[in-house]
Amino acid sequence: MKTNILFILFVFFTTSIVAQKSDSLFIKKENGLIIEETVVVKEEYKPLAPATAAFYSAVLPGLGQAYNKKYWKIPIIYAGMGVGIYFYIQNDKEYDRFRNAYKRRLAGFTDDEFWGDGATAIVSDERLRDAQKDAQKDKDLSIVVTGIFYLLNIIDANVDAHLRQFNVNDDLSLEPNFNINPINSQANYGLSLKYTIK
Repeated sequence: MKTNILFILFVFFTTSIVAQKSDSLFIKKENGLIIEETVVVKEEYKPLAPATAAFYSAVLPGLGQAYNKKYWKIPIIYAGMGVGIYFYIQNDKEYDRFRNAYKRRLAGFTDDEFWGDGATAIVSDERLRDAQKDAQKDKDLSIVVTGIFYLLNIIDANVDAHLRQFNVNDDLSLEPNFNINPINSQANYGLSLKYTIK
């Protein structure tokens, strides 16, 4: 068993790993003979692609995802930012309602929407102050959520552009194995490392 592991490690470390090269197989037929040709195709490496994608996303959210050809992410970004903006507008309206009612009470008026029948207030002055603070906190939280989605948009575009340049093909793969031993019906677990030499 130890010799098998040593042999596998020896073969693994002594051969050159070519998992980053992409190739394609062409078959030509000449005079009745089939000839196989392997053509190595390398994509152009763009070192500034991640920076470009991040810049595009910073200028216009979703533009970096379009640059990376991940169009399905654009609606998610705009939905997240839209929800934050929507709740900011709603909380700003609520804040203005509470603030205006509180200011009118301080001025001595009893005609705001939270006063009631005119004799007694439905909502107290202290509760109006607390409602203003709560609405202000919710406005701030909405701004934070919108900012987080904006930053995630930039980070996602940058990381995705990095990963697009990392080409991995089937020459090198690692996958789990699960087999049933037919002799004693016990499960055999394993990890398979496949390395194809061309």
